[in-house]
Amino acid sequence: MVSGQQVGKEQFEISASGADWIAHGTSEVQTSDGATRVTGTLQLHADGTPGHYEWSTQGKKKASATIDFNNLTANMEVHLEGARPYNQTLTFSASPIIVLDNNLYHQYAILARLYDREKNGVQTFSVLVPQELTPGTITVDSLSTQDVNGKKLEELTAKTEDLEVHLYLDNGRLVRIAAPSNNAEIVRE
Repeated sequence: MVSGQQVGKEQFEISASGADWIAHGTSEVQTSDGATRVTGTLQLHADGTPGHYEWSTQGKKKASATIDFNNLTANMEVHLEGARPYNQTLTFSASPIIVLDNNLYHQYAILARLYDREKNGVQTFSVLVPQELTPGTITVDSLSTQDVNGKKLEELTAKTEDLEVHLYLDNGRLVRIAAPSNNAEIVRE
C-alpha cells in the first residue's frame, strides 16, 4: 500500500529443496505507467547464502536475468527487451550476501531470518538489488518489541544508502514492512 491505497499484491513460497531452500515469488504492482509483474526464484544454501537467482519483469519494460553466486562473486546474464544479452560480474566485499529485488518483499523475510538475534546490535550484510544491477550493503538492527495495533511484534530496521525499512515479525514470521519515507507499507495476509 502507498498512502493507504493498495497498489499491488505478492504471492510467494519459501520451501526446502534437499539441504537447500527455494524462495519463489510473483508480484503485481500498479504504477502510473501501468501494471508491472515481477517474478523471482532464489535458491539458497542451508546457511542462507545465495546459489542461483532468476528474475523477470513485464510491464512498461521487459527484462530478465540469471545470476550464479560463487563466494563473493555474482555472475549475471542480463536480457533487456530490444537489446543483446550481456554478462556482468559483480564482486562483494563480505558475506553473507542478501538478494533484495525490487517489488519482491518476501526476500526481507530471508534477511530477517539471517539477522543473528544472539549477537544482536547492528549487523551489516552485502546486498544485491538485481534489477538495479547494484551491489551494496545493508545494515540491520533490532529495535526490540513494539506494540502494533495491540500486538507485540519484534521490530528490525534495515538501512541502505537510500532506503530505510522497518520489518515487523510475529514469533519470527514477517508480517509487515514499512517504508516511512515512501509512505509505503506491505502487510502480510
